[in-house]
Amino acid sequence: MTTEPVLLQTVDLRKYFPLGKGPNILSGKGGNQVKAVDGVSLSIPSGKTLGVVGESGCGKTTLAWTIALLHSHTGGEVYLEGKRIDGGRANRKEVYRNLQIVFQDPDSSLDPQMTVEDSVGEPIRGLTGQNDNQVKKQVAESLAAVGMSTGFLTRFPRQLSGGQKQRAAIARAISIHPRLVILDEPTSALDASVQAQILTLLVDLQRKFNLSYMLITHNIAVAKYLCDSIEVMYAGRVVEYGPTLTVLEEPRHPYTIALINSAPVPDPWKRNLIKAQVRGEVPSAINPPPGCRFNPRCPYAEEICRREDPPLREIAPSHLAACHFVEKTEGLRAGEPGV
Repeated sequence: MTTEPVLLQTVDLRKYFPLGKGPNILSGKGGNQVKAVDGVSLSIPSGKTLGVVGESGCGKTTLAWTIALLHSHTGGEVYLEGKRIDGGRANRKEVYRNLQIVFQDPDSSLDPQMTVEDSVGEPIRGLTGQNDNQVKKQVAESLAAVGMSTGFLTRFPRQLSGGQKQRAAIARAISIHPRLVILDEPTSALDASVQAQILTLLVDLQRKFNLSYMLITHNIAVAKYLCDSIEVMYAGRVVEYGPTLTVLEEPRHPYTIALINSAPVPDPWKRNLIKAQVRGEVPSAINPPPGCRFNPRCPYAEEICRREDPPLREIAPSHLAACHFVEKTEGLRAGEPGV
């Protein structure tokens, strides 16, 4: 187990979106609900990176936005540096001085009417109260940290390439020297060559500023490169957690194995796409199946899987999985037949 102090922690965090009309839609009580995040507990040590992976619709972005207070939570607890920040318990300025987020699409996260200098300087002005000279100096330092010269200060987003926009967004996120940066699919909107540059930049910034990251991604290769540990989400819940190499090289939950198998492999002799035998589609978040939510698609499912939701339990040191028959995957590697 890691000995670093915990920077961020969630306990049984839930986010439900109400459906329908009438007074209950505001309270979230009664009627149908989309259970986007349904009891997620995680922790991120100082200076480390946690990856949250899963296919589209699993709830990983909603989880990130709820932690960042962009969604109100339905239940559970969120702690930042030991202080509870969910609900109305925290001063948002204090929270955002230590927590920032980089969004997937810089075109939507950068104001088209603001210059790079104004965009990067906005959190400094709003959260630190520094004077104009101090702001200008810190903006220039933040741009230099992401590899952008002062020549970009007066440019608007429309005058930047995709990679330059994302660099500006990263500069804005680190401009106030936060402790934690949430990375919500930070490279998925970029060309492959630019993705590699941004990932290298993120690693360099983490080392330079001792940042902690929470990475939201569906890309297994990105998670492997950037993350110290991984949580695999399925239908709003965590189904496997552990050190990155352990989860990717010795996956134990059937969904994790199928997810890894579905990732394209450049070596034609090691292609594993055809070996993913998962049936069906992700269940509805409004009416998930009883028991294990993966049971309708799982080749190992038995009657107990349709009745009882398996707890997330430790199957090896620091390695947890939520499966009634996890022993059936022991010794099985991603890319092998069976799942």
